[in-house]
Amino acid sequence: MQSLLLRQKVTLGELDPVNEYLTNLAETITSISQEQIWIVIRMLFQAWKEERQIFLFGNGGSAATASHMANDLNKLTIHEGKHRMKAIAINDNIPLMTAWANDSEYENIFSQQLLNFIQPGDVVIAISTSGNSPNVLRALETARLQQAHTIGFTGHDGGKLKDLVDCCIFIPDEHMGRQEDAHLVLDHVIANTLRQMIADSNE
Repeated sequence: MQSLLLRQKVTLGELDPVNEYLTNLAETITSISQEQIWIVIRMLFQAWKEERQIFLFGNGGSAATASHMANDLNKLTIHEGKHRMKAIAINDNIPLMTAWANDSEYENIFSQQLLNFIQPGDVVIAISTSGNSPNVLRALETARLQQAHTIGFTGHDGGKLKDLVDCCIFIPDEHMGRQEDAHLVLDHVIANTLRQMIADSNE
């Protein structure tokens, strides 16, 4: 009985939701601008060469992506004999985020953290499917004032975020889940490419 149930395809009417989701995701992934991906890779490679800091942040699922990407930039890109990347996901500091949210306002939870550390020439990666999260936008404004380079991962139209970053990678899909899936794919594409570039570098 159990094996029979495992073989049965669950459909909603005439729709196969698994096939629909995966088919649409595959189409979305292949529609992302590779030119924009390469711009981000070159920005991060330059940050590595200059030993700059890279700050990442987002809300909800995008916060998880920021944490995952910081992990990959810090660890996956290590090559023996080369200096290491310096990536920090500032949404991981829960005590400090709640302190700013409680004592000031929620819109400051990222921008105020940046003010402690950010230097001209550092890189900020803001991840937001809507592109309109007030705390993300305020942090980008702070980064620009501090002369940092700015990168955005966002959804299909970019929201307000697209006008606050030096490079924006759009995910051409209206489904938030597939936007988040694609952001994680970007992380792995970028980190694996940087790993190879660092290994091949004479720096």
